[in-house]
Amino acid sequence: MLLAAITVYIALTLGVGAYTARFVKRSKDFVLAGRQLPVFLSSAALFATWFGSETIFGASSEYLEHGLQGVIEDPFGGALCLILFGLFYLRPMYKMDVLTIGAVYKKLFGPRIELLASLFMIPAYFGYVAAQLVAMALIFSSITDFTLAEGVLIGAVIVVVYTYMGGMWAISITDFIQTSLIIIGLAWVAYTVAADAGGVGVILDSAPEGSFQVLPDSNPVSWLNYLGAWMILGLGSIPSQDIYQRVMSSKSERVAFQSTLIAGSMYLTLGLLPLFIALGAKYLYPELYLEDKQFLLPSMVLNHSSLFVQILFFGALLSAIMSTTSSGLLAPAAVIGENIIRPIWGKNWSDRRFLWALRLSIVGVAIVAIALALYKANIYELVADASILLLVSLFVPLTAGLYWKGARERGAYWSIIGGMIAYLILLQVPLPIYAHIPALGVSILGMLIGSWTAPKQTES
Repeated sequence: MLLAAITVYIALTLGVGAYTARFVKRSKDFVLAGRQLPVFLSSAALFATWFGSETIFGASSEYLEHGLQGVIEDPFGGALCLILFGLFYLRPMYKMDVLTIGAVYKKLFGPRIELLASLFMIPAYFGYVAAQLVAMALIFSSITDFTLAEGVLIGAVIVVVYTYMGGMWAISITDFIQTSLIIIGLAWVAYTVAADAGGVGVILDSAPEGSFQVLPDSNPVSWLNYLGAWMILGLGSIPSQDIYQRVMSSKSERVAFQSTLIAGSMYLTLGLLPLFIALGAKYLYPELYLEDKQFLLPSMVLNHSSLFVQILFFGALLSAIMSTTSSGLLAPAAVIGENIIRPIWGKNWSDRRFLWALRLSIVGVAIVAIALALYKANIYELVADASILLLVSLFVPLTAGLYWKGARERGAYWSIIGGMIAYLILLQVPLPIYAHIPALGVSILGMLIGSWTAPKQTES
């Protein structure tokens, strides 16, 4: 019965994709939903950006091991990113009216930085999408006899099909449906767990000492690593196409601003529900916790819940994962199409032909993500790796280009290359602090020195 319910839900999702295909007449419809989204669709789409496997699977297991300090990156950093984007980045970029964030770099620094930023941005999404495919495979394997590889392939096909058909329109409408299921499903499971445990207080009292400590120890290294955890999603996802396309799909700048604040607030509050459920699951069923921390919540629901709760939970879980996967596929496909294919090969293409190039790019991204998913199966690490790559290379040039009149093309180039090289080198060195912290410092220095030494004739 559970499998039948999930099959029906997947069929409905594919139906939405087929229905929304009628709204896609041009590339802007496909990438930004024609900039027609009202506040409720825009907010739901933004909330669903990361509320997937890393929040429900990854963050819950990290919380059980390390307390709240272990989940600063997500959900707290994710909420911070949405709010910061709305406050400081939305207004200047919305006025540019371009399809991708790669085109933003072009307006700030010229076509060479557009290409470089796009080439650095695209690989980050492979790990992000791979994480979601791993999570979908875990769901399928828990309720069927599918292997991990089979689950990854089936999940990829499902999401590729509806994203391929409807683009951002399909993502936005399914995100609204999926967000509703997430809220209902997680709230009901949290209520059930609390009732079984004898109340919310009983579960909270069972938490290990220090689980609710938000601030780190007073030593400088702890504080640096604490701030570094906030940076991963909080700053690292600001220069990302998935956030950009969801914000810029809003029908007005005001709607976009309202949506970032609403989604950030939702992410912060609803993101705590999986942590509470995981703590309750550990209290009620410690044997499941010892068996597989990352799969604790699905195991609890499958083995100790009614069919109704199973349908609600797995519906919410699948909804969250599918929404993040679809956006993760469209984002790099849009960058590949708009910032690489169009400038190099498609200058004289019709918009219809370019639209086909965007759709085929989705398939290409999915193939690479499938390969990565089969190679590395730790969900939380896959998502963190993706955001760190953007943080050390693209965050500084974007921020400087928008807010520093002295920012130059050479500075952006040195910042992108220097930050990435520094990070890759520092990963090989045992450090007391996270490697992305000094790498971000190198990126800042590259921007400053490159801009100060740039000849006047090279200014963009």
